[in-house]
Amino acid sequence: MNSAKASVLVAGTSFMVVAAWIVGGGAPAVGACTTAVVASEASTTGTPILWKNRDTSVLSNKVVFIDEEPHAYLCLANARADSGRSCFAGLNDAGFAIINTVAYNVPELAGETNDREGIIQADALRTCRTVDDFQRYLEANLGPELGGQTNIGVFDADGGAALFEVHNHGFERIDAADQPSDYLVNTNFARSGEDGEGEGYIRFERASELFGSFPPGGVDPEVILHSFSRDLRHPFLDDVGLLGGAELPPRPPVWINTRDRIDRPSTASAVVIVGGNEERPATLWIIPGEPLTAAAIPLWVESGRSPAALSEGERAPLWEESKRIKRGLRPSRIGHTGDYLDLTRLDNADGSGYLPGLLETESSIFADTAAFLAGRPGPEELGDYQEQVADRVLGHLQSIVIEGAEPPLTPLERSGCRRQPRSKSSATSSRKLPR
Repeated sequence: MNSAKASVLVAGTSFMVVAAWIVGGGAPAVGACTTAVVASEASTTGTPILWKNRDTSVLSNKVVFIDEEPHAYLCLANARADSGRSCFAGLNDAGFAIINTVAYNVPELAGETNDREGIIQADALRTCRTVDDFQRYLEANLGPELGGQTNIGVFDADGGAALFEVHNHGFERIDAADQPSDYLVNTNFARSGEDGEGEGYIRFERASELFGSFPPGGVDPEVILHSFSRDLRHPFLDDVGLLGGAELPPRPPVWINTRDRIDRPSTASAVVIVGGNEERPATLWIIPGEPLTAAAIPLWVESGRSPAALSEGERAPLWEESKRIKRGLRPSRIGHTGDYLDLTRLDNADGSGYLPGLLETESSIFADTAAFLAGRPGPEELGDYQEQVADRVLGHLQSIVIEGAEPPLTPLERSGCRRQPRSKSSATSSRKLPR
């Protein structure tokens, strides 16, 4: 197969991607998440870390705060099921955190309940303080009504971090600190499941390669969000003779099939949860949408709320904006063409790609947040800060002009006034792509 080759520069690292009309098979599988469970010994923060790129058919999500007993919690939920009774990642007020991926190679018996992983995670956030508590929860609820065929990653405020490979009638616990690397990468198969079955082996290969680039004790949550969650390299393809993303001409389009990449058309959000310590609270970082179309926002349970842009309305504003950008990045949805994205819309030699500006905004948010937390803010300050960051990201997304996905009208424009040209002070985020 003849193919053009290209790379996208993210956070100073070249992400190798094959830009080609690659023949892909079928629509992207849903529930195909990529995750990691990181022990305290492996992390730069000295606390455990969880990562999840959420793949789902439900691209509109929310993060909601649930004031519950015995534990209040932050919950990543589907936008139309935002009661907090079904969560796909979360953090509670005891410092207990949870994420999951579907495991397609664990036992599943006909006629039994399945697809209740969100309910399991919400139950755990409401009731668990420790990793051992979660194990006891599973032991008490095993049976045909559990509804779990899944890998569930958890950590607690005591520094425990473990992966549970779960099915209705049993589970396998694997502690991250017992691994030579002190972390566990996961996709859509269980290590204890049927050999050679399940899904996500290509993403597992690539995610393992990315984590292998960290030195001992060097797993960095900012790098995971900034780079790994947006990764576009396919580990089995020949990435030679690469061009930098900024060297691409703005046209013609340079297409890649992202079906088997970590950042995929079905990626609805990315979460990194960082354990707390005496100096700072546990933090849930969320990228609201496909990671290539949004920027990370920090959240804290201690704030007692979730920002309006992440939680309010029938569909949260930040997810709606990221979906608008996604429509421009992946302009075709005929057949399987939604698997393809145009690299030139991310970055190009004319400076009209939007990704560099987005990444610059995210980097400054990380730096600002580190300085903010150093002041040991209280609950009200945490809530105000996360609201400000969410609004800042929303404003940046609204400033992005991408062909086929115009920014929303201003109130004046909605009243009939003519749209005014956007400021060109930031070429990476405000210039329209040429046809």
